[in-house]
Amino acid sequence: AGREIPGFFDYKMLPLEGFWWMEGLCGMDYARKADFQWISVIRLPDFITQEDFDWAVIEGGRKKQMDLSPVTLWRHREGLCVQCMHKGPYDAEPETVRTMDAYALEQGCALDFSEARRHHETYLKDPRKSAAENLLTVIRHPVRRQAD
Repeated sequence: AGREIPGFFDYKMLPLEGFWWMEGLCGMDYARKADFQWISVIRLPDFITQEDFDWAVIEGGRKKQMDLSPVTLWRHREGLCVQCMHKGPYDAEPETVRTMDAYALEQGCALDFSEARRHHETYLKDPRKSAAENLLTVIRHPVRRQAD
């Protein structure tokens, strides 16, 4: 409302995503959940520019009377990864992760975690509205092809 955006079309809000990491560790140690670091993101359509985003942050902050200055527009390129649909509670993810990481190795790939490439989750079900056993989470791990 109040701004013309070139190329705008109505779109469905995409699900919440999270990028997770642990300082000084390649991958995740699920026994140390208190040490998890994370950021949450919501994907935006490509027609949104930095200027559009900056305007929305200012307007949203004004309307909600909130400081939204920490919110940033972040461009991410996933790269080669292995992914799996995890069904069930978040606490059961380690078994799914072990399975997908083993699959990546069988396919000649090595895990490729770095500051730019992290454990990535897309939350397809809202935990406030779904039983834990029905949660759906797409889990992605960055990989690279191993040299033959």
